Amino acid sequence: MPWYEFVWNDEIVNHLAEHGVTQDEFEDVLTNGDPDMAAQSRSSDRLIQFGETAEGRRLACVYEMIDDITVLPTTAYDID
Repeated sequence: MPWYEFVWNDEIVNHLAEHGVTQDEFEDVLTNGDPDMAAQSRSSDRLIQFGETAEGRRLACVYEMIDDITVLPTTAYDID
């Protein structure tokens, strides 16, 4: 399981909340997923990780890597 340092600010937290996603859910997807399975978002060219939260919710989480361990969340949304 990878370890990351997440950069959270009010703007990011509020944006995720608009999509009904919490900080914990976002972190669940990235820390429980396989970092080698991250892809590039077609719309933004940022990294995107698909995965499940601890409660089984399936999300797509879009983010940027600032360095090897620092994640800047961008957005997240439910997937089918």
